[in-house]
Amino acid sequence: MTKVTYHLPDGTSARIDVEPGETLMNAALRNNLPGIVAECGGSCACATCHVHLPKKYSYCFTPPTDEETDLIAYLDAADDESRLSCQLVVDDSDNEIHIRVADSR
Repeated sequence: MTKVTYHLPDGTSARIDVEPGETLMNAALRNNLPGIVAECGGSCACATCHVHLPKKYSYCFTPPTDEETDLIAYLDAADDESRLSCQLVVDDSDNEIHIRVADSR
């Protein structure tokens, strides 16, 4: 089980246990975390699940696809740590990960 700390736009944090095979988006929705809207339901079509994944945790996930990179390119708040949480699938390691939920306001 991976422990993920979501640093939310309002300055609070939530630590969640995420099962292997689950996306960071689904875990956030399951726990009613604010800031991850997921309008497309996780099909990598809307970018409303934008998060910032620090580089030190990038090894835990597959690299972004061209589709994900294209969607991120259109986000105002995008940076070199931007990812879509619907594309971040947790593996079966016991990692502890911190992500910052993008401020969509």
